[in-house]
Amino acid sequence: MGISEDQLRDAQQTLEAVRSEIHKAVVGQDVVVDQTIAALLAAGHVLLEGVPGLGKTLLVKALARTFDGSFARIQFTPDLMPADVVGHTLFEASGRQFVTRQGPVFTHLLLADEINRAPAKTQSALLEVMQEGQVTLEGTSMLVPKPFMVLATQNPIEQEGTYPLPEAQLDRFLLKISIDYPDAGQEQQLTRHVTDGRVGAELSVDEVSILIDPQRVLSLQQTAAELIVEDRVLEYAVAIVRATRQHPGIAIGAGPRGSIALIRAGRAHALIGGREFVTPDDIKAIALPALRHRIRTTAEAEIEGLSPDALLLSVLDQAAAPRS
Repeated sequence: MGISEDQLRDAQQTLEAVRSEIHKAVVGQDVVVDQTIAALLAAGHVLLEGVPGLGKTLLVKALARTFDGSFARIQFTPDLMPADVVGHTLFEASGRQFVTRQGPVFTHLLLADEINRAPAKTQSALLEVMQEGQVTLEGTSMLVPKPFMVLATQNPIEQEGTYPLPEAQLDRFLLKISIDYPDAGQEQQLTRHVTDGRVGAELSVDEVSILIDPQRVLSLQQTAAELIVEDRVLEYAVAIVRATRQHPGIAIGAGPRGSIALIRAGRAHALIGGREFVTPDDIKAIALPALRHRIRTTAEAEIEGLSPDALLLSVLDQAAAPRS
């Protein structure tokens, strides 16, 4: 297994071009952009969390703009029904037959905006399609197109009017990416960009160009899947996940999906970096977004103000990384 130098060079050039196009709309947030691209390469879904106004929706729209495939957006609200997500079957009197109307999930890239504004029943409508790439309506299973990726945004659960995502659904997201406030320089650049000669306060994705089509994305995903993962690197990833189950500040550790996520996302991170093999540093770089939504802190840790990220950093400090 492995890829040629030409494949590696071609993939890296394509990904660098995609990154540059996204940054025509998104100011800063380099790590967030790379993690989102990594999830696409790993054929995984992404949960973007941050307070309103930090560019979560903009990032998704910019990524979709680089992609010559179908894109759909669902604005999650408390009154949104599961049929509004997956579709429904109804009887048409004129034709005297049942007709299936597919919902917005039948797309390549799906933006589930403010997913935690809807109750659990509607959130769970995405469970089957996220896991199996299909939707079952009235006993009939229908495949969604490939590649398929859900990019969900959510506000911090401390905000009013939010519903925590079910644990089963959280586990189906490959990465949970946290978006923080920009630094002073980036905020100045952002403010200048929005206010210079523009009406309104919204950033546009009009300058972003189409670079890749669905077949190219599938090819990049296959390239990432063929990157070399040595046994010692795989053992390191598994050791990190198993260590979350013994940490005193973690009530519920990550399951085997956590180990799988580290390897999948680690491969994507290595490909973005132009490497044909995964290093321990690739695993460490992707560990927080891959695991922060798969653990539960103890009550004592919460009282002490220890976040999941802080506990995971402690785990990473204690896990011995393999050396060449």
